[in-house]
Amino acid sequence: MMSCKGLGGEGSAAAALPHVLAVDDSSVDRAVISGILRSSKFRVTAVDSGKRALELLGSEANVSMIITDYWMPEMTGYELLKKVKESSKLKGIPVVIMSSENVPTRISRCLEEGAEDFLLKPVQPSDVSRLCNRVLR
Repeated sequence: MMSCKGLGGEGSAAAALPHVLAVDDSSVDRAVISGILRSSKFRVTAVDSGKRALELLGSEANVSMIITDYWMPEMTGYELLKKVKESSKLKGIPVVIMSSENVPTRISRCLEEGAEDFLLKPVQPSDVSRLCNRVLR
């Protein structure tokens, strides 16, 4: 499996790893995506809602990428994407949307709004390798 080792800043080994914020209301899906990301040499912070993600982004400046579920209570992944892209501070962070539903209009809407990619669940290690090459080059 490909890794993203070597990207990032100087300092400790953990700090040198690209930091990914994983957002999913399902604890199982959070565990799956976190495991895949960590095995691909990402540092992962996992949260259970778009609201928590925005709170973390407000205090944690060093996020390399956000990967979020589409359907979540309170705030969808699409709404989180829009808030990130509307923020002058956050808009440079790549956002990837995940969903178990293959709905072409939803996918195109997310991509038009600025998502880097749209992954269908279950997310595979090969999806993460592709993201590493495209998003964190």
